Amino acid sequence: MTSQLKITEYNEIIKELTDIETELERNIDTTMWISDPHGAGERFVSILKGRFGLVWRTAYEALPKTFSKDKIEYLDKIIRREKYYKDDRFSFVKQDVISSLVQIIRYRVQNIKDFDSIRDSLNSDLKTLLENLILNFQAPNIAYENDIIADKVITSLSKIVKQVILGHLIVLGDVFDRGDEPDKIIRILSHPEHKKFVNFVWGNHDILWMGAAAGNRSLIAEALRISSRYDNLEFLKRIGIDTTNLQNFADKTYKKEITGKFKAKTMICKKMEKALVVIQFKLEEQTIKKYPEFEMENRLNLENLANMLKTKNTDSLNDTDFPTIDFKNPAKLTNEEKELIDDLEKQFVSSKKLKRLMKFLFEDGKMYHINNHILNIHALVPSTKDAGFETLLGKKGKEMFNHVNSLVKNVGKNYLNKLEQNEFELAFMFYLWCGPKSPFFGKNAMKTFERYFNVDKETHKETSLYWGANLSKKSFLDLIMKEFDCERIVYGHTPVNILKGEKIASVDGRAINIDGGFSDAYLSRGHALIHTPYSLYAIILPSTEEIQNSEKNKVPAKLLFEEIDTFKKPKKIKNTYKGEVLEKKRKKLITKLFEFDSKF
Repeated sequence: MTSQLKITEYNEIIKELTDIETELERNIDTTMWISDPHGAGERFVSILKGRFGLVWRTAYEALPKTFSKDKIEYLDKIIRREKYYKDDRFSFVKQDVISSLVQIIRYRVQNIKDFDSIRDSLNSDLKTLLENLILNFQAPNIAYENDIIADKVITSLSKIVKQVILGHLIVLGDVFDRGDEPDKIIRILSHPEHKKFVNFVWGNHDILWMGAAAGNRSLIAEALRISSRYDNLEFLKRIGIDTTNLQNFADKTYKKEITGKFKAKTMICKKMEKALVVIQFKLEEQTIKKYPEFEMENRLNLENLANMLKTKNTDSLNDTDFPTIDFKNPAKLTNEEKELIDDLEKQFVSSKKLKRLMKFLFEDGKMYHINNHILNIHALVPSTKDAGFETLLGKKGKEMFNHVNSLVKNVGKNYLNKLEQNEFELAFMFYLWCGPKSPFFGKNAMKTFERYFNVDKETHKETSLYWGANLSKKSFLDLIMKEFDCERIVYGHTPVNILKGEKIASVDGRAINIDGGFSDAYLSRGHALIHTPYSLYAIILPSTEEIQNSEKNKVPAKLLFEEIDTFKKPKKIKNTYKGEVLEKKRKKLITKLFEFDSKF
C-alpha cells in the first residue's frame, strides 16, 4: 500500500467516523402517521399541506415557554398561509414573526448537513439573507424595516418551516374504496417531493385492489362492486376501466325492483352493484372449494340460496330476484357473466393508468415498517384465544409477516413485468382480503352475503377475533415487542370514535390505534400521530364540516390532542434502531483507526 493510499484511507475513516458521531447526536426527525384515508383526496391534501397540529406542536417545543397559546396559534396560521397578517389581540410585528420563524427552523435544522438539504430550495432572491438569518449571522436591518422585503422573508421562512418540520410520513394503508380519489392520494405519495420521506404499509383495501389489478377475478368483481356501491364511476373512467358492457348487462338482467341492502344512489350503479355481488360470490365459492386449506367453507352461501329459491322458502330473504343462479350448480357463471368478467379481467391487468398506481403500492409498500423502535402495521398480528401468535401458511409472528410480504411482492413482480402468476399466490390475495387468519382482516368472516340479503340482522354481525382483547394483556404486548424488537405498536383499520370516549392509546401507551374514520363514509374525522424529539401525541383531526366552518369564519380549525408520552431529554438517533446499526459501525471504524495508528 503506497503512502498516499494509506493517508486517503485513513482520512476516509476519520470522515465516516465523525459523520456517524454527528448523526448519533442528532435529535430524531419528526414523524407523522396517517391511516385509512379511503379515497378522500381533497381532505388528504388539506391535512398534508396544512400539517395539521404538527406546525403548532413544533412551534410550542421550539419557542420560549413565555409564548402564549394565542401567539402560537397566530404563528401557526401565518405558516400555513405563508403570509403575514395583523392580529388585533396582541402586538406581533414582522420582526418578531421573522425571529420566531427562524427559531423554529433552527430547532429542526441541527447541523450543516440538515442545512445543506434545504439550501437549494431557498428563495434565490433572498438566499444570502435567509442563510444569514438561519445560521445566526448578521442580517441587514432592511430585512425587518422594509415591508415588501419583510413580507417576502416571512413567506420564504414559512415555506422552509413546512419543509423541515416533517422528517417521515407513515401511511398505514387503505387508500382505496369509499371515496373517489385514491388516485390523487397515490400520486401525492409517489411524487418525488414526498416519496423520499414516505413509508407506506399495505391495508386490506389496498390488497383488494392489488389482487384485482394482478388478475384475481373475484377481487376484480369486489373492487368494482364497492366502486359501484359508492357511485365512483368517474374514478373507474380515470383509470381506464370501461363499464359499458357491465352497465348493459346489469340493466338487462335486473329489471325488477332491487330490494336487497344495496347502497348505490343511482339506479344504474345499484343494478351494477347487484350484478357484481352475484358474480363475486360465484367466483369466491370457486376459490374456496379449490383451496380447502383456506378453511372458509362457512362462506359457501349459494347452494343454500338456490335451495330456498327452488322451494320458495324465502321468508328470511329480502331479495328473491336471482335470474343468473343455476339451482343445480349455483356457483357456475352464466355465459354472459363469464364474458363480462373475462373482459373486465383483461381491462384490469392491461390498464396502464391502474398499473402506475399499483407500481407504487407493490414496489414501495410493505407488510410492516419499524422506525424509532415502533412497529407499524395496518390491522393486527394474528393471535389465538390464549394470547399466542396464530399460524398462517405454517408460519407465525414476524416470520409470517416476512413470508406474506414476499408473496405479495412476487405477485406484484409478475404483474408489473407481465409474467404468469402463481395460481396459489394470486388466490391467496383473496384470503388476505377476507380470511379469518389474515393479518389484514381479524374477524371470523366477512358477512357481505348476509348484509345484502338476510332479513335477520343478527346474521350480519362479524365477530372480531382476539386482537382487541389480547392487546389489553401485558403478556401479549410483551410478546409482540420481543418478536419485532420494538417498544410500541401503531395500527389502524378499526375506527376509534373519541367523541364516544374511546381512547387512541392503551393505558401504558404501547398500543396506539390511529384510525379515526378519515373519510365521509365513516366518521369524517381521522387521527394523526406525531412523534417529535420531546413528545408522542395524537391529533384528533377536524371533521370536513369543522374545516369548512373554520374557513368560512376565518378562524383556525379546532384541534384536539391526546398526549401519549413526553420525554425529559430529546430522543436522539442513538436511541433508535438506526442508532444501534450506526453504533456497531462506529466500533468497527474505531478498531480500524487504532490498527492504522499501530501500524503506521
